[in-house]
Amino acid sequence: MSGNVYNIGDSRRRTVNDRPLSETVNEAVNEFKAFAETRIAMLRSEMGEKVAMVKFAAPMAIIGALFGVTAWLLLTAAIVAIIAVAFAGTVYGPFIALVIVGVAYLIIGAGALWMAYGRFKTESLMPERTINVLKDDKVWLQNEARTQL
Repeated sequence: MSGNVYNIGDSRRRTVNDRPLSETVNEAVNEFKAFAETRIAMLRSEMGEKVAMVKFAAPMAIIGALFGVTAWLLLTAAIVAIIAVAFAGTVYGPFIALVIVGVAYLIIGAGALWMAYGRFKTESLMPERTINVLKDDKVWLQNEARTQL
């Protein structure tokens, strides 16, 4: 015989080197597990990097905000006092000073919010590298499935 085994009633040929279906399925399952574990590890790594960045930045942001608000209140009081002195001859001097400073802050705050909104639209906390790799894997699997058929 030439290395082929023929089964009675089976029209297909099977070579001696063929593996049983269960072994092939087990190998495919193991490969899928390894594939999934790799992708999960990649996702954990990328998310860990982002969490580490947030852990460092959050306390700094809180400290900066605390000192910034304190400075902001003191500087605002100083600006209002300077403008009120300029309108010292009128009864409405403090009111006019508060309105001028309030409108200026409104314009500055609206501009800052607009810039922040634009930044939030362009930046994301999504694990982009992992998503791109998974998309590439999907294309590769689809191509492999087509070639196997």
